[in-house]
Amino acid sequence: MLAPGSSPEQRGRLALQWRQVSWITCWVALYAVEALPTCPFSCKCDSRSLEVDCSGLGLTMVPPDVPAATRTLLLLNNKLSALPSWAFANLSSLQRLDLSNNFLDQLPHSIFGDLTNLTELQLRNNSIRTLDRDLLRHAPLLRHLDLSINGLAQLPPGLFDGLLALRSLSLRSNRLQNLDRLTFEPLANLQLLQVGDNPWECDCNLREFKHWMEWFSYRGGRLDQLACTLPKELRGKDMRMVPMEMFNYCSQLEDENSSAGLDIPGPPCTKASPEPAKPKSGAEPEPEPSTACPQKQRHRPASVRRAMGTVIIAGVVCGIVCIMMVVAAAYGCIYASLMAKYHRELKKRQPLMGDPEGEHEDQKQISSVA
Repeated sequence: MLAPGSSPEQRGRLALQWRQVSWITCWVALYAVEALPTCPFSCKCDSRSLEVDCSGLGLTMVPPDVPAATRTLLLLNNKLSALPSWAFANLSSLQRLDLSNNFLDQLPHSIFGDLTNLTELQLRNNSIRTLDRDLLRHAPLLRHLDLSINGLAQLPPGLFDGLLALRSLSLRSNRLQNLDRLTFEPLANLQLLQVGDNPWECDCNLREFKHWMEWFSYRGGRLDQLACTLPKELRGKDMRMVPMEMFNYCSQLEDENSSAGLDIPGPPCTKASPEPAKPKSGAEPEPEPSTACPQKQRHRPASVRRAMGTVIIAGVVCGIVCIMMVVAAAYGCIYASLMAKYHRELKKRQPLMGDPEGEHEDQKQISSVA
């Protein structure tokens, strides 16, 4: 307040200062309101953990007003079917993203491009059929990835390149039939792999992945059951329990294919080769190249029943041979002991039967007594 005797100049200065303070206060208030994180409509926000929970709201699109400082975004149990490439733009602080139980069928290759701090990604129970190899390229800190219960039939090579921090990976309940070993080799720190409930074809295409699984189990990794669907002889059997001898024919096929690629191309073979023309009289017939089709042997996968039968028969034969050897050894010991006893008895009886002088002296004693 002004003093009663203040001059008009002082009043003007005070009014000017009051206006300046008022403007500064308004600007500070507006800035504070803009700086405060706004929670999307119908979602639940936790300012302490920086979590935004928009699950179970029937959303068909990602809320555009998600705070930039959000660390956990829950969008599970909604009706999301398609996401634009900018759905999670400017959410560089996001660490956990849950998109489970939606209707997603395809993901743009750059949808996670700004999520450089992402450590957990949940995509469980969607309709994803294909994945772009660059989908996870900008998430080097990812530790947990769940792709279970989708429609994945294959994984693109290079999908997991750069994910050195990945600890757990779930691929359960998809349509995977085989996997490439090179896709999983970059996962040096993987500890848990779930691949069950897939229609695995345990053929030559899965042989290299079987080698990787054995190495993964040897270094302490946890792996659920990989049950074979085809061939019929291996149906229901864990791939890790199938002996490597069952895949010997794969090497033979590879050798044949490699040797076939080095053959010099010739005329196409036909099943019914034409009859050679009769040579003219006085001229020697020239040898013609043969056009008969060579019969290649078809390599069939070894049957588990035949392999087990062979093992059983070999075991029985070895058992019989061992029994015969034991019997022969026992017979030899008994025969040797009997012969030794016979020779001892024979030595005892030899002085009585083979000494004629002793017999003559006995006769003389008998006659003298008589």
